[in-house]
Amino acid sequence: MMKNNKEMIEYLKRFGYLKSKKVEKAFLACDRKNFVPEIFKEEAYEDYPLPIGKDSTISAPHMVAMMTELLEVKRGQKILEIGTGSGWQACILSRLVGKKGLIVTVEIDKEVYEFGKINLEKFCLKNVKIILGDGSLGYKELAPYDRVLVTAAVPSNIPKPFLDQLKVNGIIVLPIDYGISQELIKAKKLKSGKIKMERVVSVAFVRLKGKYGFSF
Repeated sequence: MMKNNKEMIEYLKRFGYLKSKKVEKAFLACDRKNFVPEIFKEEAYEDYPLPIGKDSTISAPHMVAMMTELLEVKRGQKILEIGTGSGWQACILSRLVGKKGLIVTVEIDKEVYEFGKINLEKFCLKNVKIILGDGSLGYKELAPYDRVLVTAAVPSNIPKPFLDQLKVNGIIVLPIDYGISQELIKAKKLKSGKIKMERVVSVAFVRLKGKYGFSF
């Protein structure tokens, strides 16, 4: 059992999930223990998801590291996150974009939204805007975005609002549910308007709710 944040980070580096110094620093600044429910504090640094609500989890550390690295975040960027969850991913992204950047994170579940909001408020992050709403619609009020990160599986294809709200040469990272399996996808919006997609790894995420998500 990993006892602290540094041990978890060393584990992620050793297995190749954490590759860059800037992402490592962001992980150091955003201790996972601050984002898990009280009953799971002892498991905060273990490399598996933990429940944070009825249908929501805080992702496994290796998955958060992998998705963060795939985004290729730069300082000053504006990032849309779909699925605030615990707030841990938004905290990490906020450190990467810096004071001149902005993280817009949208959560559909009110209880999870409140949980994530409380967690993020501990860090007094002025570059994070938390929205309660249907994340499958994106958040056009502050579009376009340099990056889009989706933390719940979308059905079959990348939802149109995400692509519409992504800048040219922007990157989106998300899990796609193909029915019998889910794949983590990294996609880039080209100048031609075409989308260049790369399959990264098989994954298992909760399904996205909302208009462009799954109906339950």
